[in-house]
Amino acid sequence: RLLLLDEPSLGLAPIITAEVFARLGALNAEDGLAMLIVEQNAGLALDIASRGYVLETGEIVRSGTGAELAGDDSVKAAYLGGDV
Repeated sequence: RLLLLDEPSLGLAPIITAEVFARLGALNAEDGLAMLIVEQNAGLALDIASRGYVLETGEIVRSGTGAELAGDDSVKAAYLGGDV
């Protein structure tokens, strides 16, 4: 089984977005449901991602586990609003 999601947080209030991503994470952890999520909110997506891919103009420029990408200085600076 595979669930495909395109911008699941788009237009949602932050509290609802947090609930949606918590449930998605639970579906994966508890039921083993595989997901392909396209999401502008990189922080939320990486929090639940086993694997992530960063696309720029249609090309993969970075890949790794969610934790690796969340800790990558260039990903932080460009997508997570973090200072490096």
